[in-house]
Amino acid sequence: MSDPTPSIPTIAETDPPHEVWIIRPQRRRLWLHSVLLLATFLSTTVVGSRIEFNFLNRQPAFSMADDSLSLFPVVWILHQPSRLLLGLPFSLTLMFILLAHEMGHYLYARHYGVYATLPYFVPFPSLIGTLGAFIRIRSPIPSRAALFDIGIAGPLAGFIPACMALFTGLLMSPPVDGAIKADSSIEIGFPWAFHLTARLLHVRAPLSALALHPMAVAAWVGLFATAMNLLPGGQLDGGHIVFSIFPRFHRAISFLPVLALIVLGKYFWMGWVIWSVLLAMTVRHPAVPTVPSSLGRRRGVALLAAAMLALSFTPAPIRHSSGREMWREEIGPAIQQGVEGARQLLHHR
Repeated sequence: MSDPTPSIPTIAETDPPHEVWIIRPQRRRLWLHSVLLLATFLSTTVVGSRIEFNFLNRQPAFSMADDSLSLFPVVWILHQPSRLLLGLPFSLTLMFILLAHEMGHYLYARHYGVYATLPYFVPFPSLIGTLGAFIRIRSPIPSRAALFDIGIAGPLAGFIPACMALFTGLLMSPPVDGAIKADSSIEIGFPWAFHLTARLLHVRAPLSALALHPMAVAAWVGLFATAMNLLPGGQLDGGHIVFSIFPRFHRAISFLPVLALIVLGKYFWMGWVIWSVLLAMTVRHPAVPTVPSSLGRRRGVALLAAAMLALSFTPAPIRHSSGREMWREEIGPAIQQGVEGARQLLHHR
């Protein structure tokens, strides 16, 4: 993901309408990028050790059948540090996908003479061990064509290794152990890329019945990140593509995925509501020169971005966690219990 928040440059005007942008690059904080990279590698390796453990025992990737292990099993690893090595297939694959995505942005920014930071990785002790990565663009983008190329370069660069990891990972994914209880794991939904690859490889078992290899799980995360970045709105990569093609309609178009995510949050996955709020906060796009406006064949390439979004997106990344289900099973009963408690308290008084 790129964060195009350019600092205000010094502008020296020559013969109108020409402008010369004098960019003063900031000093790169290599120590910060390195620390975040290592911390994210560590957090994804810790998560990956649990995923590999489940794979070796032919369990779903996020199985909770073994109550002695948490999804972020730090204590389990501290008891036997060599267990950390189990997480390498997942962490190395995922880190490569994320790095490829961000370097796609970075290298194309360099190609156009745009000053961009190195990738910032974000470690987080979560289901996948990270919140992803991003770069920051610190100078103006010279044209809509440059914005298009910088925006689409990341998803393209990350989508290719994600598909390679998906193909390899599914080849090594056996059916789960029949003794595993269905309610003992966090069920994930699969994008079309998974279903098409399974058909290509003649995988007979349903995807939900496979003990996914850690590389396939990393591919799932990579495709999820690709889909998020390609949403056509705000300052996401998809928003950059929309702005480069339809600058006048970018703001209106950006509200469409916001509304769509709210609906998806109600019926499929509550997390979409959070994404809709974040997207609504970044609807405004930094200015980019409208001339030269020629995009050449890039309008056709935009269809490739739409195809990647369709292949990577899944309405329910985490199944059985829609707004309706959470209200019916958790939020509603909790509110009702609180109301009943208040009534009893008032009755005793």
